[in-house]
This record gives sequence, C-alpha cells and structure tokens, in this order.
Amino acid sequence: MRYHIIHRTTYTYASPVTVCHYTARLEPRALPFQECPWHEMTIHPEPVQRTELIDYFGNSHVYFEIAGSHQKLEVIARSLVEVRRSIPFDTRTTPPWESVRDACRNQCFNPASTAGELTHASPLIPVGPAFADYARGSFPAERPILEAVCDLNRRIHTDFIFDPAATDSATPVEEVLKKRRGVCQDFAQVMIACIRSLELPARYVSGYLETMPPPGQTKLVGADASHAWVSVYCGETIGWMDADPTNNVLPSDRHVTLAWGRDFSDVSPLRGVTIGAGEQRLNVAVDVLPLSE
Repeated sequence: MRYHIIHRTTYTYASPVTVCHYTARLEPRALPFQECPWHEMTIHPEPVQRTELIDYFGNSHVYFEIAGSHQKLEVIARSLVEVRRSIPFDTRTTPPWESVRDACRNQCFNPASTAGELTHASPLIPVGPAFADYARGSFPAERPILEAVCDLNRRIHTDFIFDPAATDSATPVEEVLKKRRGVCQDFAQVMIACIRSLELPARYVSGYLETMPPPGQTKLVGADASHAWVSVYCGETIGWMDADPTNNVLPSDRHVTLAWGRDFSDVSPLRGVTIGAGEQRLNVAVDVLPLSE
C-alpha cells in the first residue's frame, strides 16, 4: 500500500511566546517492509535553528528553536510511504518464550542481549507482580513465544474497553490495568508492562493506522489520528514482531511505523518548552490517504 500522510499540529497560545524549543519525530522509519521516499516538514513561524538528528533507537527527529513574539505555532509533516504486507508466521513454530528470555540474559554481545535492554522498567512503564500475573494466563510453560504474544494481544483487546474519557497522557499504567479502560497508548503500555514483567523485551511503537469511514459515509479530512502498538523480540531467527492490542491484529500494510522506543516519552510526535505561553490550546489533525497503485 502507498499512503500520503499529512500530520498537522497547531499550538495557539493565550499570550505571546518569546522563545520555544521543540523536538519533532514525524518522519516514518525506513524498514525492510516500509519505505519513505519523500518527506517534508514545514514550521511556522520560521525557526532560527533547525537540526536533523538520529536518536538512540534510530528514529529521525528534528530539533528546532523559534525566537520572537508569536501566539501560534504550526508544524505540518507530509510523507509518502510505501508499506508491504507481511508474510504470515506459523506462531507454533516460534521458540518457547523461556528460551528467548534466557537468551536475552546472555552477557555476550548479540541481538538477544541488545534486545534485553528493553526488559526493564522505563519512565512511563513499570514492571511488577500485577502485570506478570495478568501475562501468565497467556504464557504457560514452553508455549511458543509468538503464540503467547498473540494470545495476550487478544485478551487485552477483549478485556479492556476503548474509552477516550477514561484516561489522559498522565494516567499511570497501573491504573489502566485496574480500570481496564483507555486508548491505544494505554493498551500498548499495559501489554509492554506485562511482557517486560516476564523478563521479555518489548518496545513501544508509534505510527498511523489507515481508518475506514462507516459504510456510505465520506472520510472526513483530518479525522485520522496517531496510533500506538507493541513490538516484541521473538528470538534471533524471527527478530521483532509487532502486535496491536487495540485491534487484536499483527500489523501489516495498514500500519505505518513512525518511531519506537521504551515508551511514549521516547517517541512523542512533538514535545518541547516555551517561555511566556500561559495557557495553550493544542489541535492535531491527521490524514492517512491511500494512493492507487
């Protein structure tokens, strides 16, 4: 699938801002199954400094500074992305989850020990007995790891209710587990907490999902949104496999990967600080537009 993606972020400030410093992660990653042949980002007002960087996890990001009085900041990212459908895996042929866990404990430098960095708690995602207890329902002894991941993916989709009013960006993951309500960010971080609590590596993935309007209705401009899902290390032969607990699917060509990290704090599309802003209003509009082949 080929997509034209438009991600528009607008901050409107109650009082003039004199200086702002921001980091934007809005360029889709280049991956074996995904290409981004064209990307541009426009910023208004024009930054006095703009630097393109690569972070620890390999995500492209742009740091920019704006100086001078302004009451509105607009960042528009446009991308052309090509995503190929993944080849289905027989989950039963993947290694037992305990063998992956043990390989990630290895002190030698290899892909498994590197992935093992993501078995620990992170700023927004704790580990602990409550998450391990929930996860064990999907991870009995010797179960193939991808089969277990798919089962946990399904259970979160079934047990949790999608409710945008139940949480906000500051809601602790422990509270989401108790309430069993939230949005895609919450479900992804709960699943990561469960997997890491079994000492398996998992990372947070941000991106986009092509959405479909109800039958007979026209797709509204700006009605799409950023999406979040999970990637789990399934052994050296298979590598990392994505899972989307919000929709109970293994992502394929309708998911566009933007960035990944330990949790949302590593991959926020736009974050920064301002001087003199007072109250501010944020508006985000996203369009994921499929293009004819």
